[in-house]
Amino acid sequence: MQLHTLTIQEAHQLLISKQVSSVELTQAMLDRIHDVDKKVKSYVTVTDDLALEQAKQADERIAKGENVTPLTGIPFSMKDCISTRDVRTTCSSKILENYVPQYNATVTNKLADSGAVLVGKTNMDEFGMGSSCENSALFNTHNPWDLERVPGGSSGGAAASMSASLCTFSIGEDTGGSVRMPAGFTNVTGIKPTYGRVSRYGLIALASSFDCIGPMARDAYDCATVLEHIAGHDPNDSTTYQSPVTSYTKDINKPVKGMKLGIPKEYFVAGMEAGVESAMQEAIRTYEKLGMEIHEVSLPHTKYGLPVYYLLLFAEASANLARMDGTRFGLSVSDGAKDVIDIYLKTRHEGFGDEVKRRIMLGAYALSAGYYDAYYLKAQKVRTLLRRDFETAFSKVDILLAPTCPTTAFKLGEKTSDPLEMYLSDIYVVSTNPAGVPALALPAGFSNNMPVGMQLIGKHLDESTLFQVAHAYQQVTDWHKQAPNL
Repeated sequence: MQLHTLTIQEAHQLLISKQVSSVELTQAMLDRIHDVDKKVKSYVTVTDDLALEQAKQADERIAKGENVTPLTGIPFSMKDCISTRDVRTTCSSKILENYVPQYNATVTNKLADSGAVLVGKTNMDEFGMGSSCENSALFNTHNPWDLERVPGGSSGGAAASMSASLCTFSIGEDTGGSVRMPAGFTNVTGIKPTYGRVSRYGLIALASSFDCIGPMARDAYDCATVLEHIAGHDPNDSTTYQSPVTSYTKDINKPVKGMKLGIPKEYFVAGMEAGVESAMQEAIRTYEKLGMEIHEVSLPHTKYGLPVYYLLLFAEASANLARMDGTRFGLSVSDGAKDVIDIYLKTRHEGFGDEVKRRIMLGAYALSAGYYDAYYLKAQKVRTLLRRDFETAFSKVDILLAPTCPTTAFKLGEKTSDPLEMYLSDIYVVSTNPAGVPALALPAGFSNNMPVGMQLIGKHLDESTLFQVAHAYQQVTDWHKQAPNL
């Protein structure tokens, strides 16, 4: 039995039956990280001492039979933009390379309360700005299925750590596909919940009206289990929903027969890789066999999704990153500085990477006098149209199916010289973020020996249906059980 390959369900059963201890499980995972991650490079920080201490505490909880949850004693990784007290949180940026938060994010606290074990913080595109994990200021993360290819971004490290079996589940963050795209590229199941379903308190913000923390795992059942523990209202985040969190695993085994599956015609157009197209068609046939009704739907404003997303993202990012000024925390470059403004300029010049600078400048331009109405305000109006598209579609169907990306994972360096080409990789995943609807990515096959990702898109606060439909697919396919050879 290889402990590092277990699902949450399998590990939980071994832990509560005392066949394995959390210390043993955690040590096995740490050993694998130190052995394998030299090739993958998914982790920025590995928390050996903290993990073993948390594992010891988990074993004590299990021994006493007190406050034991399905996550007690389970090793997990976390994207390095989520605050962890006394553990370095870098956002994979030079400007925060040595930043150690003095507080935990709400999600961090909830996972600690559940007894989960943090084994490390994972690499990402700097401040979440990227689709390939090549914009990290620290190092590139490699796709476990082909070390010469990207893992996707911006939660590339989280997805790679999950795919390479370097954790039992991972916590990512999705601003415009940053959980779903890397999940699709690495054969992992991951969900972007409804905006406001999971607290953003303690998340280092990229675009505050888009950011969503979400789990990645081996399958839909494990994802549902994690989301149950991290979702819910938080007084520290006024955007979180007051409504109680339902048990996502309770109805996950319900049959999908008679449900209506929508196929957005705008997502199935020229430019999709042949292997991706055939995988999607096979998935549709699978759902047909499971008794779902297939209906073509239209999301007519899809063509505006990418420009609207990026314009609003740039604007919000430029405002959010103004706090990185070298005067309170993080990097401060003061050598030769004449005054505090000079410190500010020198710090940002040396601390930010090229992509971050590019997005800050474009965002500041969109918000500047004379351009606010022409760009930012207009984009917000189109955002409303995108949201209405989804509402109209969901008045006819229960759920939507689409690819996560038009291609499989591309090679490292292939798109770095052309930012626009890189942005186009996000074409299928970005519209859900301005609309605030939940979406789940899951493995759907292979093309040229690389994973193909499929996404299911649901109604606001209807994550239960997403998990139910994803789980039904995973009961009759084994794509999600395939693992890379490392």
